[in-house]
Amino acid sequence: MRLIFAGTPEFAQVAMAALHAAGHEIVLVLTQPDRPAGRGMKLQPSPVKQWALDHAVPVAQPRSLRLDGKYPEDAAAARQTLLDAQADAMIVAAYGLILPQWVLDLPPKGCLNIHASLLPRWRGAAPIHRAIEAGDTQTGITIMQMDAGLDTGDMLLVLPCAIAPTDTTAVLHDRLAALGGQAIVQALASLDALPHQPQPDEGVNYAHKIDKAEAALDWTLSAEVLARRIRAFDPFPGMTVPLATDSGVETLKLWQATAQASVQIAQPGTVLSADASGVRVACGEGQLCLTQLQRPGGKRLGAADFLRGCPLQPGQRLVA
Repeated sequence: MRLIFAGTPEFAQVAMAALHAAGHEIVLVLTQPDRPAGRGMKLQPSPVKQWALDHAVPVAQPRSLRLDGKYPEDAAAARQTLLDAQADAMIVAAYGLILPQWVLDLPPKGCLNIHASLLPRWRGAAPIHRAIEAGDTQTGITIMQMDAGLDTGDMLLVLPCAIAPTDTTAVLHDRLAALGGQAIVQALASLDALPHQPQPDEGVNYAHKIDKAEAALDWTLSAEVLARRIRAFDPFPGMTVPLATDSGVETLKLWQATAQASVQIAQPGTVLSADASGVRVACGEGQLCLTQLQRPGGKRLGAADFLRGCPLQPGQRLVA
């Protein structure tokens, strides 16, 4: 097919590459405007844009697609570009802009979305993070015929994926990205024959965008909840705790931890013990054994290496 592809991050780029490898012709790419990144905060192209440039595919980066919105000139130019592409369908994956009805109606076969959850669970912006945070044992990819709602369209194809007890968002993201590429290629191979399954009314919930404010770890929660959050917020934003030092307070990042039962009674946030196997901290319920930590400006370190440079003592508090 002749395809327009709309996406921005690596998750989308993996699917686009799979479509290209399967023989589909990507005639136009839509992606978010370049953003500042890195130490110099220079404008950087998205992974999707970089792939398109490497493969000589035309790129459009409108700030909005709403003809009556803040950037009507962007939307009008994008509309003409989309019309000129004469595509059979538009494939959308983590694009970052809401598609108005005129876009949904433009391709003859409509707009298909690659969504990283088993809809209707975890509609919204952060389905991978929220599935791990909630303790789900299964997620997957849903190929959806897009409508005007937020991830509310008919389901065309669903491929499940197990969530392992040790999965971080980074690890699960990569598995789901590959599965998303497989799913969209499979869906397009028999698109006209796929049944359109409306999403059920039961089980609907939303994966709200990750906020940096969620990074601050609350020791009054259970160790099980905190262990899941640490995995869910790896690589972004990372869970943080304050550490008082002789030179002031620095912020530690926590990257790996396991929940354990505790027989010691202590205020949440109190270090119970610290050795090469981990730093055990009292929680609202149970204790959290921290096995990978990071100081500001440093690297992620296992507990043994971390404690050599930053010895923690029983009774010490990791609270503000």
